[in-house]
Amino acid sequence: MPSELAFRAQLILREQRDLYGYWRSCAQSKPVPSRYDIDPVDIPHLLPGLSLLDAGKELDALRYRLAGTRVRDIYGTEITGRAVFDIGLQHKRDYWLSVYRKVIGEQTPMQGAVRGPVSGRDHLLLIWMRLPLSGLSGSVERVLGYDAAVPVSFQYPASEPDEGEDVMHAAHAIERRLAQL
Repeated sequence: MPSELAFRAQLILREQRDLYGYWRSCAQSKPVPSRYDIDPVDIPHLLPGLSLLDAGKELDALRYRLAGTRVRDIYGTEITGRAVFDIGLQHKRDYWLSVYRKVIGEQTPMQGAVRGPVSGRDHLLLIWMRLPLSGLSGSVERVLGYDAAVPVSFQYPASEPDEGEDVMHAAHAIERRLAQL
């Protein structure tokens, strides 16, 4: 796992930093907080971008228990109650499997950016974060997610961007857009 300082340095949105700081404070002396340590009342400004996933024994069993309104808008459909790999992630299946393998199997917080979070949504740049939540057994039973997105055209000029091009520009664009909501 990268050091906490290194992970924090990679968080480009204020909302990511807020959620990560809250998540760490809920863990107290434990490596990972439990679902019962998290209280949505403490983070109302983050609720539209939050999701809570149930982690089963198999990664294919991951299911959205809850998803905020902004998450629904990003994915273009209501995803609460749906399996993660049934919402159009097939074209990025390996990417997301590697993310969830680390979050669940290694209890590692992860973050990143990806263009086209689901099939048919290539016009969006998704900036995401996934945080493990332990259960009574100590293993990860839930995943706390945060998603934000901007249209690719909102960030880039008319020319086609590279996949990894200037994520910081995207972050500033997202922060401006979120401030307008």
